[in-house]
Amino acid sequence: MSSNYLFPDISINANVRPMVEKLCANAANFRIAIKNNEDKVTLIDAGIETPGGIEAGRLIAKICLGGLGRVHCGQSGLADWPTGIGVTTRNPVLACLGSQYAGWSLSHKEGDDSFHALGSGPARALACREPLFEELKYRDKSDTATLVLEVDKMPPRELLKKIADDCGVKPNNLTVILTPTQSLAGAVQIVARVLEVALHKTHELKFALNDIVDGYGAAPLAPPSSDMVVSMGRTNDAILFAGQVHLFVQGEYDAAHDLCEQLPSGTSRDYGKPFAEVFKDYDYDFFKVDPMLFSPAKILVTHVPSGHTFSAGKIDLPLLKRSFDY
Repeated sequence: MSSNYLFPDISINANVRPMVEKLCANAANFRIAIKNNEDKVTLIDAGIETPGGIEAGRLIAKICLGGLGRVHCGQSGLADWPTGIGVTTRNPVLACLGSQYAGWSLSHKEGDDSFHALGSGPARALACREPLFEELKYRDKSDTATLVLEVDKMPPRELLKKIADDCGVKPNNLTVILTPTQSLAGAVQIVARVLEVALHKTHELKFALNDIVDGYGAAPLAPPSSDMVVSMGRTNDAILFAGQVHLFVQGEYDAAHDLCEQLPSGTSRDYGKPFAEVFKDYDYDFFKVDPMLFSPAKILVTHVPSGHTFSAGKIDLPLLKRSFDY
């Protein structure tokens, strides 16, 4: 671990341990199930064979943030859809990019059976399998690891062994939290990525990460559906059509202005209809979708040195209603 402004001497895996233990100790109250495979890997089912719920999703979202943020459920600020999720962190870059971002591609194939998922959460900073960590210059050290997967089935034993090996921990010290997109807990923890989505696009736009001082994000809680594509679309649309993010930055005044102008989802060529429809138009090939689409609807950027705040984008209630089917 390094000691600097962006990445202090802190183990995000050790940081989330009390939250993981809280989930396990109160599984019945959270309406989740705790299982152990043959190698004693702890698997937390938060919506596959269990109901899960908003509070489970809220705590899982905090774990995804490496324990460096607050996630609250309350008023969305939208008259037509009151339920919302708000997120703030004390270290946006480490919490969002170093932990919450679903950047670890995991797959296993055996015969006709295949399993693929994108891993998020603090375990990513132990394995450091993504080029992003070379730039962040942060690597965690911990004898426990916690990973979150948005899947609707249990991961195979061989893949769990590989995850533990890549993280440098014993299998019995690995916890994998499973949150299907179709579940309410899954919807909460995905919508709680509203700030992370903005940080990821900020990084893609080449804005200096060390000029990001702080941030806050909020978005309406998407209603789950039994259809995976519909659920995935709605959680994306909650952010694309009604997500709001306020970033506080330093650095050059013009850079802050340009960032604000480029960040909103409405700047993308693929903006204009629910994500499930966009996905279908591209024959369900995620990589054909314009990556600049994935961003909140409305952006505020406060340039701290000058005290000026820029604003861009807008909330699109008609598209949100179309997506949410209400």
